[in-house]
Amino acid sequence: MQYIPRKRRRKVAEINVVPYIDVMLVLLIIFMATATVVTQGVSVDLPQAQSQPLSTESEPPLVASVTVDGEFFLNNGSVDQNQSLQLDELAALVAAELQLAPNRPVVVNGDGRVPYDQVIQLMVTLQAAGVPSVGLMTDSGDQ
Repeated sequence: MQYIPRKRRRKVAEINVVPYIDVMLVLLIIFMATATVVTQGVSVDLPQAQSQPLSTESEPPLVASVTVDGEFFLNNGSVDQNQSLQLDELAALVAAELQLAPNRPVVVNGDGRVPYDQVIQLMVTLQAAGVPSVGLMTDSGDQ
Protein backbone atom coordinates (compact mmCIF):
# COMPACT_ATOMS: atom_id res chain seq x y z
CA MET A 1 0.00 0.00 0.00
CA GLN A 2 1.31 3.29 -1.02
CA TYR A 3 1.20 6.29 1.30
CA ILE A 4 -0.50 9.35 -0.22
CA PRO A 5 0.23 12.57 1.62
CA ARG A 6 -2.89 14.57 2.42
CA LYS A 7 -3.06 18.26 2.08
CA ARG A 8 -3.64 19.86 5.39
CA ARG A 9 -6.28 22.49 5.55
CA ARG A 10 -5.19 25.78 6.91
CA LYS A 11 -7.31 27.12 9.72
CA VAL A 12 -9.14 30.31 8.89
CA ALA A 13 -9.02 32.90 11.63
CA GLU A 14 -11.68 35.23 10.31
CA ILE A 15 -14.65 36.51 12.24
CA ASN A 16 -18.00 36.16 10.61
CA VAL A 17 -19.49 39.67 10.88
CA VAL A 18 -22.82 38.94 9.24
CA PRO A 19 -24.62 38.24 12.56
CA TYR A 20 -23.20 41.49 14.01
CA ILE A 21 -24.50 43.45 11.03
CA ASP A 22 -27.94 41.90 11.55
CA VAL A 23 -27.94 42.90 15.21
CA MET A 24 -26.83 46.44 14.37
CA LEU A 25 -29.64 46.84 11.82
CA VAL A 26 -32.23 45.64 14.35
CA LEU A 27 -30.88 48.07 16.96
CA LEU A 28 -30.93 50.90 14.42
CA ILE A 29 -34.59 50.24 13.66
CA ILE A 30 -35.45 50.10 17.37
CA PHE A 31 -33.65 53.39 18.08
CA MET A 32 -35.27 55.10 15.10
CA ALA A 33 -38.73 53.99 16.26
CA THR A 34 -38.22 55.07 19.87
CA ALA A 35 -36.49 58.39 19.11
CA THR A 36 -39.73 59.98 17.96
CA VAL A 37 -41.47 58.99 21.19
CA VAL A 38 -38.65 60.29 23.40
CA THR A 39 -38.36 63.74 21.78
CA GLN A 40 -42.04 64.63 22.07
CA GLY A 41 -43.02 66.72 25.06
CA VAL A 42 -45.31 65.42 27.75
CA SER A 43 -47.85 67.60 29.52
CA VAL A 44 -47.06 67.63 33.24
CA ASP A 45 -48.11 69.62 36.27
CA LEU A 46 -44.92 70.93 37.78
CA PRO A 47 -44.62 70.77 41.58
CA GLN A 48 -44.69 73.94 43.60
CA ALA A 49 -41.96 74.51 46.14
CA GLN A 50 -40.77 77.20 48.45
CA SER A 51 -37.70 78.93 47.07
CA GLN A 52 -34.71 79.69 49.22
CA PRO A 53 -33.28 83.22 49.23
CA LEU A 54 -29.66 83.84 48.26
CA SER A 55 -27.31 83.91 51.21
CA THR A 56 -26.48 87.35 52.50
CA GLU A 57 -22.81 86.42 52.76
CA SER A 58 -22.35 86.09 49.00
CA GLU A 59 -21.82 88.97 46.63
CA PRO A 60 -24.97 90.77 45.51
CA PRO A 61 -26.23 89.10 42.36
CA LEU A 62 -26.38 90.57 38.89
CA VAL A 63 -30.06 90.95 38.11
CA ALA A 64 -30.98 90.78 34.43
CA SER A 65 -34.57 91.91 33.99
CA VAL A 66 -37.02 91.69 31.12
CA THR A 67 -40.24 93.72 31.10
CA VAL A 68 -43.57 92.85 29.55
CA ASP A 69 -42.67 95.29 26.73
CA GLY A 70 -39.58 93.18 25.89
CA GLU A 71 -37.03 95.66 27.26
CA PHE A 72 -33.91 94.34 28.98
CA PHE A 73 -32.21 95.85 32.04
CA LEU A 74 -29.19 95.00 34.16
CA ASN A 75 -28.80 95.94 37.79
CA ASN A 76 -25.13 95.66 38.66
CA GLY A 77 -24.59 98.83 40.66
CA SER A 78 -22.74 100.75 37.92
CA VAL A 79 -25.40 100.92 35.19
CA ASP A 80 -28.50 103.04 35.68
CA GLN A 81 -31.33 100.66 36.50
CA ASN A 82 -33.77 102.62 34.34
CA GLN A 83 -31.67 102.38 31.18
CA SER A 84 -32.94 99.86 28.61
CA LEU A 85 -30.25 97.71 26.99
CA GLN A 86 -29.94 95.67 23.82
CA LEU A 87 -29.08 91.99 24.32
CA ASP A 88 -25.53 92.39 22.97
CA GLU A 89 -24.92 95.35 25.34
CA LEU A 90 -26.25 93.33 28.26
CA ALA A 91 -23.99 90.38 27.33
CA ALA A 92 -20.93 92.65 27.20
CA LEU A 93 -21.71 94.16 30.62
CA VAL A 94 -22.29 90.75 32.19
CA ALA A 95 -19.06 89.36 30.70
CA ALA A 96 -17.14 92.36 32.08
CA GLU A 97 -18.67 91.89 35.53
CA LEU A 98 -17.82 88.19 35.52
CA GLN A 99 -14.21 89.02 34.65
CA LEU A 100 -14.02 91.01 37.89
CA ALA A 101 -15.99 88.54 40.04
CA PRO A 102 -16.30 85.08 38.42
CA ASN A 103 -18.35 83.61 41.28
CA ARG A 104 -20.96 86.36 41.31
CA PRO A 105 -24.47 84.90 40.98
CA VAL A 106 -26.66 85.92 38.04
CA VAL A 107 -30.45 85.84 38.23
CA VAL A 108 -33.22 86.59 35.76
CA ASN A 109 -36.10 88.79 36.87
CA GLY A 110 -39.00 88.55 34.45
CA ASP A 111 -42.53 89.91 34.54
CA GLY A 112 -45.11 87.13 34.81
CA ARG A 113 -46.70 88.22 31.53
CA VAL A 114 -43.46 88.19 29.53
CA PRO A 115 -43.53 85.79 26.56
CA TYR A 116 -41.48 82.67 27.21
CA ASP A 117 -39.35 83.43 24.15
CA GLN A 118 -38.06 86.67 25.70
CA VAL A 119 -36.88 84.90 28.85
CA ILE A 120 -35.18 82.17 26.80
CA GLN A 121 -33.42 84.79 24.64
CA LEU A 122 -32.16 86.49 27.80
CA MET A 123 -30.93 83.20 29.27
CA VAL A 124 -29.16 82.22 26.02
CA THR A 125 -27.51 85.65 25.93
CA LEU A 126 -26.31 85.23 29.52
CA GLN A 127 -24.95 81.77 28.71
CA ALA A 128 -23.08 83.20 25.70
CA ALA A 129 -21.62 85.87 28.00
CA GLY A 130 -20.02 83.12 30.10
CA VAL A 131 -22.51 82.72 32.95
CA PRO A 132 -22.17 79.12 34.21
CA SER A 133 -25.64 78.96 35.77
CA VAL A 134 -28.60 81.31 35.82
CA GLY A 135 -31.11 81.58 38.65
CA LEU A 136 -34.71 82.63 38.25
CA MET A 137 -36.20 85.15 40.67
CA THR A 138 -39.54 84.23 42.19
CA ASP A 139 -42.05 85.88 44.48
CA SER A 140 -42.82 83.96 47.64
CA GLY A 141 -46.47 85.04 47.49
CA ASP A 142 -46.59 85.75 51.24
CA GLN A 143 -47.94 89.26 50.91
